[in-house]
Amino acid sequence: MAAIPTQRESESYDCGAQGLATLPGGPLAPGSARALVRSAFAEWSDRGLVDPERSPRLADDAMAVVSELVTNAVVHAGTEVEVDWRLEESGAFVVEVRDHHPACAPRDPARSEGPYDTPEHGHGLRLVATLAESWGVTYRTGTKTVWARLSADGREDLDGPAPAHTLAAAEALAPQPQCPAADRDWLGRGALSFLAEASDLLAGQLDENLVTALTGQLIVPRLADWCAVWLEDEATVRGGDGGAPTRVWHARENRIEELSRALEKDPPCSRGGRMGVPPLEQSREWGRSGPEPYPWPGDALGPQDAHGAALAYRLIAGGRPLGTLVIGRCGLQRFPDEVTGLVEDLARRVALAIGAARQYARQATISAVLQRGLLPGAVAEIPGMSSALVYEPCDKGGPSGDFYDLFPAGDGRWCFAVGDVQGKGPEAAVVIGLARPWLRLLAREGYRVADVLDRLNQLLLDDATEAADAAARALVAGGARPVAPGDGPQTRFLSLLYGELTPHDGGVRCTLASAGHPLPLLLRPDGDVRTAARPQTLLGVVEDETYTSETIELSPGDSLLCVTDGVTERRSGSRQFDDGDGLARALSGCAGLSAELIADRIRRLVHDFGGGLPEDDLALLVLQAE
Repeated sequence: MAAIPTQRESESYDCGAQGLATLPGGPLAPGSARALVRSAFAEWSDRGLVDPERSPRLADDAMAVVSELVTNAVVHAGTEVEVDWRLEESGAFVVEVRDHHPACAPRDPARSEGPYDTPEHGHGLRLVATLAESWGVTYRTGTKTVWARLSADGREDLDGPAPAHTLAAAEALAPQPQCPAADRDWLGRGALSFLAEASDLLAGQLDENLVTALTGQLIVPRLADWCAVWLEDEATVRGGDGGAPTRVWHARENRIEELSRALEKDPPCSRGGRMGVPPLEQSREWGRSGPEPYPWPGDALGPQDAHGAALAYRLIAGGRPLGTLVIGRCGLQRFPDEVTGLVEDLARRVALAIGAARQYARQATISAVLQRGLLPGAVAEIPGMSSALVYEPCDKGGPSGDFYDLFPAGDGRWCFAVGDVQGKGPEAAVVIGLARPWLRLLAREGYRVADVLDRLNQLLLDDATEAADAAARALVAGGARPVAPGDGPQTRFLSLLYGELTPHDGGVRCTLASAGHPLPLLLRPDGDVRTAARPQTLLGVVEDETYTSETIELSPGDSLLCVTDGVTERRSGSRQFDDGDGLARALSGCAGLSAELIADRIRRLVHDFGGGLPEDDLALLVLQAE
């Protein structure tokens, strides 16, 4: 390990992306350091200083490394700890942790010097060595600095799909088998650090299968020789129907298949819920997550491991059973109390992570179903016109505030709409659920563009009034009580671009109106660009507002671009994409392109402008006369 200059020796890395903090040498220091680094990466991401595709992974690695370095400093030195971090121009992250006890050297995971190498801090610096491109120690008078450098591209041996990378980190985090004395030493000194790091690792996962995979990596081989996890069907309430375990791990991989077959024959829930508990008592027992004896599967482990101890832990979160964790260790009559207690704490964290992953999956499913119901199943094909659509909700897990529609209205007419609701989530879904069906109904009833906006505006105002009246009645019926912010009826604003298309010989007649929405742009074949409507008031704001419409003729080769503010207000620092008519200039460069190519180019320019991930929903519709 070679030393690198500390930040105080060299300011050549100063690119406005650095920080320094002094933390007390106590058990809260690692968590505080993680929070500081997490906040730094969030700021760097907002400023476009980190690659948006690699930033989440680099941030996770950085927090794990910083936490381990601070933990080492606290345990070994017990002094104040100075944490210095920076982002190099290459995108690499460097952290330096200084303590004031230079006589106490950190443990090098590559060394092995017998009893002296017993870990005193959980899992040594193996996690740092696994995740860092390089690391080392610098000694100065009265101080010791341990530093690590994480490449923006990541370690080659960890460069792969996110789950594989996470599993590698879990394997590095899990303590390794030592002698019994070392086990007792680790349980006494490093268990809390292990649980803290395991909690962080599990809490960040939104896939229950990955949570179970991490569980095995954390437990085997230090805490047990083998373990298995059964996950119960979320639709059932009792202790599952037995069967094969969801995942099985063994310190010797050649034993996994045979062990799985043995465990399948004797699942932990096959005896009336928890082992040996009659069904009538099962509901009372579900609230307990403590260990219960489990039969030793000696036949599956071979003659050398014919005897051992096994325990089963119920995985319970929110009073609901989620599954069972079984661990086993060869050659023991019983597990030490320290191990059973530690695994019980870990099992609680695993159960919480599985519960959170399932809750996320439920919400994602509901949101996806709701989103599909709020958008058209397909856009209509219009004679004499081609169309292209880009729709990218910012939050993949919830309903978007943007919506679109393109549908036949009868009598040779087609109508289109691009809208943006104030806010996101359920409130936005309510407004879209009102607006889109009414647009279709009014258009098919023969109402013209301006009349449709008049009636939709009144509909939103009436709906808001009814919601306010209902809230007032509920307040009177329930007695006076304060209403928390956000709990009362919400004002429902809607910006909308709505138009009607009538194809005819030689082109398409387009009548349209914009209510508080980014104005549509008309592109001629020669590259000339102009606005195709005038600005008017948002829908749902002003009572008895009267809207007007404009009519334009689309000749062959003319293109109409309709967007939401996710395009025009895309930010790069203090600038927006449409500053200085940026959207019009971008569209002018699309002359001669098809509708699909225009949509793709505008989308790409918007993404490239900001650098990072979009912070708002994005929708754009291109209509081109053929």
